[in-house]
Amino acid sequence: MRIACLGGGPAGLYFAISMKLHDPGHDIVVIERNRPDDTFGWGVVLSDETLDNLAANDAVSAARIREHFAYWDDIAVIHDGVKTVSTGHGFCGIGRQRLLILLQERARELGIELRFENDVPEERIDDLRREFDLVLAADGLNSRTRQRYAEHFRPDIDVRACKFVWLGTHQTFNDAFTFIFEKTEHGWVWAHAYQFDADTATFIVECSEATWQAFGFGEMSQQESIAVCERIFARHLGGHALMTNAHHIRGSAWINFPRVLCERWSFDNVVLMGDAAATAHFSIGSGTKLALESAIALAGYLHSEPDMTSAFARYEEERRTEVLRLQSAARNSTEWFEQVERYLDLDPVQFNYSLLTRSQRISHENLRLRDPQWLTSAERWFQTQANNEGSARAPMFAPFRLREMTLANRVVVSPMAQYKAVDGRPTDWHFVHYAERAKGGAGLVYIEMTCVSPEGRITPGCPGLYAPEHEAAWKRLCDFVHAETPAKLCAQIGHSGPKGSTQLGWQEMDAPLTEGNWPILAASAKPWSERNQVPKAMDRSDMDRVRDEFVAAAQMADRAGFDMLEVHAAHGYLLSSFITPLTNRRDDEYGGSLENRMRYPLEVIRAVRQAWPAHKPLSVRISANDWVGDEGVTPDEAVGIARLLKTAEVDIVDVSAGQTSTRARPMYGRMFQTPFSDRIRNETGMATMAVGNIYQADHVNSILMAGRADLVCLARPHLADPYWTLHAAAGIGDGECDWPAPYRAGRDQLQRLAERGEGWT
Repeated sequence: MRIACLGGGPAGLYFAISMKLHDPGHDIVVIERNRPDDTFGWGVVLSDETLDNLAANDAVSAARIREHFAYWDDIAVIHDGVKTVSTGHGFCGIGRQRLLILLQERARELGIELRFENDVPEERIDDLRREFDLVLAADGLNSRTRQRYAEHFRPDIDVRACKFVWLGTHQTFNDAFTFIFEKTEHGWVWAHAYQFDADTATFIVECSEATWQAFGFGEMSQQESIAVCERIFARHLGGHALMTNAHHIRGSAWINFPRVLCERWSFDNVVLMGDAAATAHFSIGSGTKLALESAIALAGYLHSEPDMTSAFARYEEERRTEVLRLQSAARNSTEWFEQVERYLDLDPVQFNYSLLTRSQRISHENLRLRDPQWLTSAERWFQTQANNEGSARAPMFAPFRLREMTLANRVVVSPMAQYKAVDGRPTDWHFVHYAERAKGGAGLVYIEMTCVSPEGRITPGCPGLYAPEHEAAWKRLCDFVHAETPAKLCAQIGHSGPKGSTQLGWQEMDAPLTEGNWPILAASAKPWSERNQVPKAMDRSDMDRVRDEFVAAAQMADRAGFDMLEVHAAHGYLLSSFITPLTNRRDDEYGGSLENRMRYPLEVIRAVRQAWPAHKPLSVRISANDWVGDEGVTPDEAVGIARLLKTAEVDIVDVSAGQTSTRARPMYGRMFQTPFSDRIRNETGMATMAVGNIYQADHVNSILMAGRADLVCLARPHLADPYWTLHAAAGIGDGECDWPAPYRAGRDQLQRLAERGEGWT
């Protein structure tokens, strides 16, 4: 094949090398617009895994690269005058210029033609397509090839919020990969610093757009900008200067990071690679890794697949998975730094943990493997904050107090509809279901949404708190749980609103009953879907009646013996129908602005708070994101909702999301709703509960230790295993959980099996 590689960076050079190794007969030219020794970055970070992949592909170049690596194992975080160091992270770095020179030398040895200072204009790319059998477009972040065929590649470019500038210094930071956070007269500025050769380190300076504007960096020359950065970080630079190698750029050289992802990576005989196809934020250091491993993969497929089209398809299919995985981690990391100012008041211990776990690639137990000593000290700190000094148990087993209720641990059995009630009355099914989960070790057990009136039920199988027999049945449960377990019980009360009079959950979810439908209410006469009945828009008399029904249900819950109460104001039910603009179309004082849309829910919540005993906590569940963009409730607006709830003496917010519209397009993933809890907790100072695809003890501990929530709710895991908490404790070697006395023989066997690395068979 005759092959043209546009771009002489790591992707283009290493692809050319890999192709030659497969078949020396290939005629390959690498075309680069700059000179051989020009480079506009500083250091490159690679992992041991990537080095092993390079060695398997080309032992010669891998050995030369290894000779020039700087290795470090520690991460240092300097924040609030405290330097926190953790170990076991295993990084290696090399100068970008050195890496390019080594790859250029290897390419020449293999007979690859290198053309430098050869700027290919966009219109010339068409000629290259005709001249060569294959054109590899590795022409970088601002790829002309991607732009030329944008209608085929369909790039999605997301310009991120923070400003950064890529600098270097002879202060080597040779003991650790170092993050430095400095508070200035214009806001916080931070640096990512790491050594890459014997006497040089990368020093990336980053800040918010507001801070950048306040400093006036955009009007400065590079040297003026560097002088300001040297002043900010003077006590960390040890007298060394900061340096730039971006003299070709006018102005201060600060930029915003663009996240690039193309819908397709190939067109005809042109294929994208490296930053031209996809980018990963520098804060996770994986851009060069992606490029080198993609080069190996594509070269292999071009020699294993029957034709070029098949090779391109396999390359895109298999590499896209890895790219998306890294971009997901990079997105988490990027957003953490974009929002870092919400975390800078955290204690240095918690701040360090939050930084280390920001991308979700490092979890709680993974940190234990890396640095058990530091993690144990962090767990002791967490327990001390929970007034449990002297304990080093995992965060999930720290106590938690709300008003006069103290939970034994932070695990919550989330509400899960059972659809087994008869005329609103809970049955023996409910007693057994909730009693088992209370025996299972969780600190707090919720009952499912319990309706405040017959018309407020979601389905005919939903339980209620509107008749004496309901109260009696729930009291039986509360009495048993309090007598036999340390668990506390929370009653979640709500009204179905526009989603009422629908089928049981295992029939057709949210679909109207085939017969016997009852009239329903909502903020506006807007049906849940085209199939559902049109609800009556509530008038003042409806509002008064329903408010009083919530109050009566709260009083019943208190008499039944519940320890905590939650008002359901999420998921498109009645109170949610007021909060979200997707269903609230009112033009009176209950519609329009957020304050107006919250007016009636707050009337209900304040009335409930007044009726609910002062010593018992009150929670509210909200949908923090309608998943329809700015047309619905956004995470920004959710912060405002939480602040309004705080004025109503709500003690904790149960932060869910979605289920308010059939138009919702959620972004699923592990712990996918936790960022909403994180934001509310750390911007308002209000306690929160995190929910949503949380299913491992690792998830629970990571969320709590990072300060992203105060309690963690698990639903489906508790359906599969009522004893999830007790089993999770055994799995992480915690032997302090309180098991029911008749079950202690099972506990002992489980702990022995766990110690031997075995499980139940």
